[in-house]
Amino acid sequence: MSNFILTRELIKRIYSKHEAYINPILKFILALVLLSVINSRIGYMERLDSAVIVLVAALLCSFLPMQVMAIIAGLFMLLHMYALAPECAIVVGVLFFLMFILYVRLVPKETIVVLITPILFMLKIPYVMPIAMGLLGVPASVVTVSFGIVIAYFLTYIQNNASSLSSYEDAGMISRIRLVVDGLLGNKAMFATIVVFAIVLILVYVIRRRQIDYAWTIAVITGGVAELVLLFITELTVGLDFSIIGMMFGCILSVLIGLFLQLFAFHVDYKRTENVQFEDDEYYYYVKAVPKVTVAASEKKVKRVQPSQSKQAQHKSRPAGAGSASSKASSAERSVRTLHTANGTSRTLK
Repeated sequence: MSNFILTRELIKRIYSKHEAYINPILKFILALVLLSVINSRIGYMERLDSAVIVLVAALLCSFLPMQVMAIIAGLFMLLHMYALAPECAIVVGVLFFLMFILYVRLVPKETIVVLITPILFMLKIPYVMPIAMGLLGVPASVVTVSFGIVIAYFLTYIQNNASSLSSYEDAGMISRIRLVVDGLLGNKAMFATIVVFAIVLILVYVIRRRQIDYAWTIAVITGGVAELVLLFITELTVGLDFSIIGMMFGCILSVLIGLFLQLFAFHVDYKRTENVQFEDDEYYYYVKAVPKVTVAASEKKVKRVQPSQSKQAQHKSRPAGAGSASSKASSAERSVRTLHTANGTSRTLK
């Protein structure tokens, strides 16, 4: 666990240091995936299917706010709908306008939720979104999650009924608009999914806001179990486009992702909880303080020793008179060897 905490702190430091470069890359990847999903689902305008246009649009989104990415994705959908049938474009335009009005008034900073939810539906793991937004969002996040669900189901409806919409040419414009609206509003599975996700999101939010130990963990597990039960009941009564095994796997995966988000957003040590009481002139305060889990990274200090410094240190470490005594001894040995060589005797002078 300590290694994970160190890794988490390292990731946070790297992100805070290189945020100006990481954010554009992440937005570019998100825009590229989102526009590719739109083209693969409803690619009725051939010009927008060009890889060059998708890359240029994704590159443009990487340097602009998230709201601009949502607008560009909406324009892609409108143009594809217009190529299929102008009436579909009208319905999509009105739908996006209503979404924009509610979105700006309630949760203007959660554009990414609207963009990611259709991608999660395509990956067959939309169950992650209500638990994640229950942990990180607010009750008004139900609006953005619901918008993402509507877009995901609308894309699926257009993909499944494209042939009937394109062949419905003899009818008038009002009839074709009614066909699209009835197909969207008559989708019981879409409304059932919105209700289930809204209940799970609010349930997770309420539990994780409680002043109890391990509130986030309890919220994640409770949300996963409640989501599985509600989806199973909805599958039996209404009929969803989800398999039972897929729902079980998705709910388990959503719980694991929720626990992983907890480690990044709310990792505390309840064993070291402190209850503090203090007062001022008007109030008494009872505070429950729960410390965060942190691990101090060990810092290695390297001391560089220069050659000149080492020589000085060795010179200072010698005792007084050691240098003169050694020089005298060496000169005496040289005189002895010289005398021995000159006389040719083996006598040694002391």
